[in-house]
Amino acid sequence: MTVVAFVGELWREQILDAGREGVFLVFVGFLGSFLFIRTSTRLMRSPKVPWWPGSVTPGGLHIHHLVFGIALMLIAPTLAYGIGDEPPWWELTAVAFGIGAGLTFDEFALWLHLDDVYWAEEGRRSVDAVVVAAVFMGIVFLGVVPFELDGSDWELFLISLTGLLIGIGTSAICFLKRRIGHGVAGLFFYPLAFYGAVRLAKPNSPWAKRRYGERNPDKQARAEKRFRHNRVERFYDSFRAALGGRPTESLEAPRRESDG
Repeated sequence: MTVVAFVGELWREQILDAGREGVFLVFVGFLGSFLFIRTSTRLMRSPKVPWWPGSVTPGGLHIHHLVFGIALMLIAPTLAYGIGDEPPWWELTAVAFGIGAGLTFDEFALWLHLDDVYWAEEGRRSVDAVVVAAVFMGIVFLGVVPFELDGSDWELFLISLTGLLIGIGTSAICFLKRRIGHGVAGLFFYPLAFYGAVRLAKPNSPWAKRRYGERNPDKQARAEKRFRHNRVERFYDSFRAALGGRPTESLEAPRRESDG
């Protein structure tokens, strides 16, 4: 069997027959657009490639690429509903929606902080959001559904809905504490979300900024001590730097030290 035939058979059995084509195309569009735009912005930032085209700035107005992403996320599903499941338009709209989502999530930190923090420390939240979204889509593509509502009886429906809200709320606490792994895995295995929710928040997380600091200096000190030399945290920081680039502060610090 040739490679082309093998890929075609794999596509038919694992994706088409399983009804996962839509999720797969959105996933591909999402990852592809994020990797492309993040690479493009890093090249624009680098003095080694001054020939790389810059941002769209008509009349001095900077248009962030999340604007194009939001527009695609509006246009693609509207066309999909209007056209129906006629090929190849249905497939193209799925890819277009994924591309729009990738462009939008790449600037997640901007619409979270309502400020241009793309290359600031806060901008690394965009990488966190992309990782969470990609893992979620990947797991759903593999056929693992994190939750299911039982509609056979209204009492069972309310019970399952309550469990769903508790699970999502617990994972949300993990995300606020920047325990991303616990939050994502906890959507599928609740004890992990509960464990992450009751543990210390990372010192620079939204949870710590709101509930630690001057309000609870002991917990702030414990959090800083625990995560200062944490190997997993250092590995994830390196991963975020490799994927999304380093913040401006970390790049300028060695220059200031050498100038001093």
